[in-house]
Amino acid sequence: MALLLVFIVDVRAQEVQEPSSEEDIKAALSGGVPMGRWKEGMLFEGVSPMPWLKSSANWFPGTEEIQPEEIRVTFMGTSPSIRPGQMNTSIYVELGNGDNFVFDIGEGSVANYVAAGVALNQLKHVFITHLHVDHFGALPYLWMFGTWAGGWHQPLTVHGPSGRTPEYGTKTMVEGMKMMLGWHRDAFSVFPVGKGHDIQVNEFDFRNNGGVVYEENGVKIIHWQRSHAKDGASGYKLMWNGMSVVWTGDGRPSELDLKYAKGADLYITELQQELMEISSGVQGVPPFLGRYTVDTHHTPGYAAGYLANQIKPRMFMTTHMSFDPYLNEETVAEVRNHWKGPYHFGAPDGIVVNMTKEKVWVREGVLPDFPNNRSPQFNFDCGQLNVPLPPTSREKIQEPFVREQEIDPTKYYPEGYHPELLTEWPVKSDLVVPLEGMPETMKKSMGAQWRLKKKNEALIKENEALKKENMKLQEKKK
Repeated sequence: MALLLVFIVDVRAQEVQEPSSEEDIKAALSGGVPMGRWKEGMLFEGVSPMPWLKSSANWFPGTEEIQPEEIRVTFMGTSPSIRPGQMNTSIYVELGNGDNFVFDIGEGSVANYVAAGVALNQLKHVFITHLHVDHFGALPYLWMFGTWAGGWHQPLTVHGPSGRTPEYGTKTMVEGMKMMLGWHRDAFSVFPVGKGHDIQVNEFDFRNNGGVVYEENGVKIIHWQRSHAKDGASGYKLMWNGMSVVWTGDGRPSELDLKYAKGADLYITELQQELMEISSGVQGVPPFLGRYTVDTHHTPGYAAGYLANQIKPRMFMTTHMSFDPYLNEETVAEVRNHWKGPYHFGAPDGIVVNMTKEKVWVREGVLPDFPNNRSPQFNFDCGQLNVPLPPTSREKIQEPFVREQEIDPTKYYPEGYHPELLTEWPVKSDLVVPLEGMPETMKKSMGAQWRLKKKNEALIKENEALKKENMKLQEKKK
């Protein structure tokens, strides 16, 4: 006979008891909490999580809104060599005013943008440090599929350095990319394109150290030369809302880094560890090749720490480096030879930094393995969804013979089922849909970023008004 166990759970409310004394409550609840009585641990002032983070340990895409005066930086690619946990280098900077910027767009990094819930048509400004393919290899994909996925109303702008001669500059690279993508562009012209294929290039003189690359909406980005074996490599500094983020790109340690990155809130540089012989056996690169590559192109770990100690950032991070157990402790040891301040790896992929004027916090992003694309994001200030008419059609770019060989759909659809096929674009002009005429699901998903920007703009204005009011009150008291 089977034995039947029955558990009875008492779900009644707890019995009301006499409260403990204020002294006992304070002693118990404040136990283990500094509360100004001592400094807890070895963390630094201002390195702590913000109250609005959903998790202090991890960042989950789509769960947190950027606050009006916050910067969020996500490492979408972190290695010079592609492997499943590390795509080629790409750093994504989002600002509380709704602007976003891509610094380098290495091969494979687009997968992490998708996993992070970024719509490809949101990415309109790409800043390339130099023209090694591990820093711009995903640009063709971003351009083509960003246009296909709703990038119709604003062209992609690529910012990058000139070369010593024109054929080695960013403009020439983009012209070559246009030629490479000729078939793709023409084939995709049966879809809405609008301004999406009108890629723009902002090529600046690589010698113009401290020159302004971008200045708009309170954001200023400057550049300077980097020594990376060949002329035409640059570092960038983004400044907004009294804060700054530096990404040096690749290169040898330089006095120019000290000059232009000095005092950055978030200082990010590349790093290569001094383990040539061991890495030779692990990574399959001859020691002399590794040694020569670092000494002519890159920043050793000791130099990275030295630079940080001169620049004095609120947070120092290193990326464009292999993330391996045998390397990680060595990396910290080399950096700590000079820099004793806040330090974190900008690797592996998905590391996220949240920063305000008061706090900075680094977490690991939890990116899904099989994400789907986010809905295209549109600015609905005009109160409409505007879909451009495709510039061409299959009839114009494909001979009729091959279409005539297409199998009759009635032969493969099951009996009683036959969808209404769209073999031609359904309208003969631009499609203009008033916001009130859009399905609620489309309106909600496609306008999410627009609504957040509007919300933060209102909060920023409100905060500015409060600051002015407080200043007036202080002046009256004087």
